[in-house]
Amino acid sequence: MFADWSIPLLLAGFVGAAVVVVFTGLRMTGLVDKLADRTGLGEAVAGAVLLGAATSLGGTIVSVTSGLDGLASLAYSNSIGGIAAQTAFLALADTYYRKANLEHAAAELANVFQAIVLIVLLTLPLIASNVTEFTIFAIHPVSLLIPAIYVAALVAAQRMREHPMWTPVDTQETREDTPEEEDAETTRQSTARMFLVFAALMLLMGLSGWVIAKTAGELTGRLSLSQSLVGALATAVVTSLPELVTTLAAVRRGALQMAVGGIIGGNTFDTLFLTAADMSYRDGSLYHAAGSGDYFWTITAILMTAVLLCGLILRQKQGPGRIGFESLSLLIIYAGAVTLQAMQLTGG
Repeated sequence: MFADWSIPLLLAGFVGAAVVVVFTGLRMTGLVDKLADRTGLGEAVAGAVLLGAATSLGGTIVSVTSGLDGLASLAYSNSIGGIAAQTAFLALADTYYRKANLEHAAAELANVFQAIVLIVLLTLPLIASNVTEFTIFAIHPVSLLIPAIYVAALVAAQRMREHPMWTPVDTQETREDTPEEEDAETTRQSTARMFLVFAALMLLMGLSGWVIAKTAGELTGRLSLSQSLVGALATAVVTSLPELVTTLAAVRRGALQMAVGGIIGGNTFDTLFLTAADMSYRDGSLYHAAGSGDYFWTITAILMTAVLLCGLILRQKQGPGRIGFESLSLLIIYAGAVTLQAMQLTGG
């Protein structure tokens, strides 16, 4: 199907699918905020589980489709590149929230815990790539370990919310996660219907992700582009745009814990792309098929998450440009990584 499309038509399909991804992600934000209040999950957990997973669906489809097509580097870099891009998006959201540093105002222990879990999950592919290749039915054991740790972390996060052993210090700028009163229209909607609408939006986003993967794969081959470059800086950024849109929308709604939790939770969920991609890639271990450029983004994502974690713990009220030191550092790190990767892959 896509093999018969011209390059302009492929580009149009790529952009069109990206627009659908952005608008479905925007619609999901309001739903998740309401469901967080209805279910009692809280903004941070709901952002990590519902919003993080839903807005990451497009990227999941891209990685799985790329793996099935044998494009190991594209499948890998799409996952990890998205984590780096989304962390940079959180810094952009900090520039949008002018009352105080976003990480200060959105104090939530669950987000600190999720950031630590993310660093753990990001180290596993590095370990896998540096030991002798071993697979079970062409699946590396690390791909089975990642979802097990992810699920265990979700259970631990919910228990921690119910019975916290640590609590952040409240300040004048700290925004509390308190349920909002529902308007008349929301009251008339049942929780089941809200979940059905949410599921329909996820399906639409998943279809858009498939179109993005197919058009990107065709463009990569025809234009002789690097899979790592396309994955980290094209498909990853495009499929991560819902995180940017939903994060800014959440900040505007005052759902700050959800804004931070949606990014960190989405990043943690994105590590599951690796499991899905490794299962769909049938030529051996995905971690051994990936290249040095892909692991460059893994290290970058670990560094950016560590910087974000420092900001969540330090909770600086204001820094340069009325944003936190971590936000400025994240923007510099990401911009530097993009420049270095582009120079290396283009021979600059």
